[in-house]
Amino acid sequence: MIWALTVPCSGKDRPASGDDYYVCAYVWPSCHDDSLSHKYLWPEGNGEWEVIKKGNPRFPGHYQPKQPLWGYEHDDDPRVVEKWIDTALKYGVNTFVYDWYWFMDYPYLEGALNDGFLGAKNNEKMNFYLMWANHEVVRNYWNYHIYGDDTTLLFDPKVTKEQFKKIVARLINRYFKRNNYVKIDGCPVLGIFDMNQFVRSFGTIEEAAKAMDYFRAEVKKAGFKGLHIQQNKGGVGSMPEDFIKAQQELIDKLGINSHAFYNMGGFSTDYLAYGAMGINIRDQWEKAFSIPIFPTVSIGWDDSPRFPAKGENDITHYNQTPRAFESFLEEAKQYVDKHPHQPPFIMINAWNEWIEGCYLLPDRYYGYGYLEAVQHVFR
Repeated sequence: MIWALTVPCSGKDRPASGDDYYVCAYVWPSCHDDSLSHKYLWPEGNGEWEVIKKGNPRFPGHYQPKQPLWGYEHDDDPRVVEKWIDTALKYGVNTFVYDWYWFMDYPYLEGALNDGFLGAKNNEKMNFYLMWANHEVVRNYWNYHIYGDDTTLLFDPKVTKEQFKKIVARLINRYFKRNNYVKIDGCPVLGIFDMNQFVRSFGTIEEAAKAMDYFRAEVKKAGFKGLHIQQNKGGVGSMPEDFIKAQQELIDKLGINSHAFYNMGGFSTDYLAYGAMGINIRDQWEKAFSIPIFPTVSIGWDDSPRFPAKGENDITHYNQTPRAFESFLEEAKQYVDKHPHQPPFIMINAWNEWIEGCYLLPDRYYGYGYLEAVQHVFR
């Protein structure tokens, strides 16, 4: 089912009728062969499965390596994504938010979206939108096993004005025009991970604002009412006045319409403490800024396959269960219900982020437990 929100681009109102929530899961599109990945990161041709399989227990009871119930399937295979869509809709996830990259004047990891999702016969049953993941990538971040301690920059998210024009045209023509691309009151939603990196591309916040104005103008030329810009970078717990002032300047000058953090924010080895910390961060942001904030629920945190030196104190593992996850989903739902004048978005990190221990897809340890948690709350 494709949902239509009838709210302004500022995101102040809520649909009058129909289904009640956008239940959104982030999609990390790393598990397929990509030309840049093959050259620089995962030469075996299986994308990040190459690193995920190297996971090993760091302490008694540590569940590594992660073992997908359906095997090590490629996310650019439309038959795989057809199964994803059917499963997601069955259990209550109705929106995929695809991480989208542009590195070296080229779209990166886009095969999962173009060939996998859009190639799936049933893709129009599922809402989707994009989050431009414009963050830096150092050499050893995505494959320490190749680069060791080399922290020099591999992928720089900075773009030129000409590259930005290419990006704008690509996003509008390939994605925004699709019927199942999420729009708020006729405004396509685009997440941007790091607004400071966006500004860096154009030199000053004033020039970045001009770039955003250009983007909005092109979107309107394409027949849309406007553009809904969403900020997705993880929340921070410490919010001094200078931070709030700088963030408010970004909101005002770039026209940011909403926050939807990529993860809950903060970290704890105890999942219950991690979730409580995330709620506290969200509430601080809500108090500080007037634009809507959409609640995010993370499944956990365990990126140890990427970093051989990480151990028990670097991983969320106490009290991490589908039932605990369900309780935070229920809290997020209650938050949305208490904010009836903003779009009813609930974010989940993530659909398939195996490398960070954040995934709804079934595995050999929990089975369908995390999907069933979603189903209990939203079905």
